[in-house]
Order: sequence, then C-alpha cells, then structure tokens
Amino acid sequence: MKKKVLFITGSLNQTLQMHQIASELPDMDCWFSQLFTDSRIGNFLLHRTSIFNGVIMSDKFRLKSEAYLRQYDLQIDYRAQLHTYDLVVYCSDMIVPVRMRQTKTIWVQEGMVDKYTILSKIVKKLGLPPSLCGNTSLNGSSNVCDIYCAASQGYKSYFVKKGTDAHKIVVTGMPNYDDIEQFLDNDFPHRNYVMVATTDMRETFRFENRPAFIREAVQIANGRPLLFKLHPNENFERAEIEIRQHAPADTMIYKSGNTNHMIANCCELITQYSTVVYTGIALGKKVHSWFDLEQLEQLCPEQNGGISAQTIAGICRRYLKHNGDKADFNPQMIPVPKKTVHEYAEVLLSKD
Repeated sequence: MKKKVLFITGSLNQTLQMHQIASELPDMDCWFSQLFTDSRIGNFLLHRTSIFNGVIMSDKFRLKSEAYLRQYDLQIDYRAQLHTYDLVVYCSDMIVPVRMRQTKTIWVQEGMVDKYTILSKIVKKLGLPPSLCGNTSLNGSSNVCDIYCAASQGYKSYFVKKGTDAHKIVVTGMPNYDDIEQFLDNDFPHRNYVMVATTDMRETFRFENRPAFIREAVQIANGRPLLFKLHPNENFERAEIEIRQHAPADTMIYKSGNTNHMIANCCELITQYSTVVYTGIALGKKVHSWFDLEQLEQLCPEQNGGISAQTIAGICRRYLKHNGDKADFNPQMIPVPKKTVHEYAEVLLSKD
C-alpha cells in the first residue's frame, strides 16, 4: 500500500509550496488539510465567531486553500479525520496537535518569520503556546517536529539560536523563492516604478500607522511613479481609500496579480514585514524593509535553480523508509534531485 502523507496548508503561498512538494511524490497517497487545532475553545473562536478571520486557521483562508486544492483534484482531509498518516508535512510548527506528534513530522519554511519581540521572548521563556505571540515570530523555533527544512544557512543559524536542535535542520531552499531570476521574464506592462508591498498587520491584530507609511513611500519615490501591491489578506477598500488620500493621483494600486513579476520590473522596492523583500534582494533591487537589511541579506533564501520542492520530497521519501527510532534518522544527507544535477552544479559554480 502507498504511504499516506498529510500536507498542512495555510496561506495560498503555503498551499502552493505543499502542492509542489506533493507533486514530487507520485508514489505516495497525498492528502491536504488547512492548519488546525484540536482545542474546543480554539475551534469555537475560529469557526463560530469572526474574531480571528485574519489568521490562516480561519475559514476564510481554509476555503481559499480548498478551492485551490479542488482546482487540481487534490485530496482534502480537513483536521485529519479520515485517515491515519505515515508522515505529516507542516508549514507551521506553532500549532501541532498532540495526537499528530506520534507521527513522523517535517516542517517546511514558507517565508520570513515576524520580528522577535519581548512578547515572543516571554512566551518562549514560559513555555506557553507559540500562537499567543499573535504573529509568526516563533515559527520554526518550537523544536516539536522531527525535521526542519530551512530556506538558507542564515535561517538555520537563526532557528538554532531560537531553540530548535541544529541536527534537525536541513538547508533545502524554499519553494517559490529558490529561482527568483525566472521572474525577470514576464509580461507585466509597467516598468521603472517604485513599488510598495504592504502587509496585513492590522488584520492580524498589530498596530500600523498606514497613512504615515504611505507618506514615507511618496517621499522615497520623490516624483517617480508609484505602484502599491496590497497584501491579499488586507481590507482592500480601506487600503485604497488611504492610498488615494495620501499618494499622488496617478499611483497604481493592484489587489491581485503576480507580485514577483511586479518586483522584477520595479526600480526600487519598499516593504514592511513581507517575504517578497527577498525577491528584491535576489534581483539586486534597492530595497527598504522594517527588518534590518544586513540581516535580511544573510537570511535570503538559497537560489538553487528551483529544486527545493524536489529536495524536500527526497527527504520525505527517505524518512518514510526509515524504520528505526525517530532520533536515529539523520536528515543531513540531502539527496540532490537527479534530473537537475547539472543545473544545480551550474548554479553552485556561478557562486564561486
């Protein structure tokens, strides 16, 4: 019988990454579930109220992810109620139900983590649920999964400092952000503008002075064309009203579209707390971020020619074949996908 693998989804970006990995495992019985909790109180707040509509466990995100999964005829088992699984692949280790921890688990990094704050430190010190931070600052730092797939050596060092065992962490690169050069070939109609990529801070219960941020972007643009790409989780109506009020009348506003193509065609990128800053860094753009730029350079995902999903799938397959204790498995021997060995070698040589 085929091994059963459950992929935990969240945002559309996380769902896309899980789909990529699953596509490299045609010999497995792959299923998908939105990130979930077994807490009765948590489920009541998520599904019976609108308090947490902005978080990835909410029905709003789940329905978007499931619509995508159905589009590709992928199998859905929300909250892992239909089957017992041989492996669970997580996009977040901040919520891993106790009943799932007996199964083999792999965590896959899907983007940058939020800034580590005093609250993050308190939650970590007291051993409280990481979700109490109200952000992703502790994602990758819970040490509850068996294997951690990190975007770069910089992120591996970061997660080790925050509490995850070094021997568990493998630098695999990060699907969706491991072949940035491909985005230079695009048909987006505009070029040579200053681009602003916003963040859903207000929707996830964090403070933001958006008018001040818009005015700062206008100042940076200094007369050059401006383009705002809104975060998909934002209140679009509110965001557009604010931009029209504080930015020039000819400012372009996009609520959808390929963000990476927009970044590839811009002359300068302004971000807040957004993973897309790595697209700008990898393409050599001048970038602005609320994170330290020197640290972002160190954390920037590995550019490996787009083989991260294949590499992670190889680790999944090796771990599924492992019959001993979890602690006896060594994830550090990364199998380089055979069909892209030559391309990968060229990428490595180009870095020398």
